[in-house]
Amino acid sequence: MHDELSEPMQVELFASSLRADAADLKAFMEALASKLSGSLPDQTQVMRQSGLFSREHPVKEIAVTLGDYQYRITRERQGFPATSRAKVVRGIVLKTDSIPMDQWIEELAISLAQVSMQSEQSRAALERFLL
Repeated sequence: MHDELSEPMQVELFASSLRADAADLKAFMEALASKLSGSLPDQTQVMRQSGLFSREHPVKEIAVTLGDYQYRITRERQGFPATSRAKVVRGIVLKTDSIPMDQWIEELAISLAQVSMQSEQSRAALERFLL
């Protein structure tokens, strides 16, 4: 990403990157967990399924906190994603809304673009997100 990229263009780049793996939920969750925890480790929590005899520990839930919102995606037992946005003030969740996945991706992309414009360190971290 370069300084000359406008916020709308950055939003579209982030949204495209988020949608890239969405067809295969397991791959999408793994890729998203890797991208978010790699570029924003302090703002991202990844919860994995654990099984006593299981070799795999797939991603069950991802929560990323950006500004006043926490974006959460959970892989349900039926294989469908549940996506939500929570308003967070001083670490306390005030309100949680379930939102459609397309809206979740769009809002997360907007928040990522806003974060990338706040500092050079954030911009560099989010460039890694796109790679």
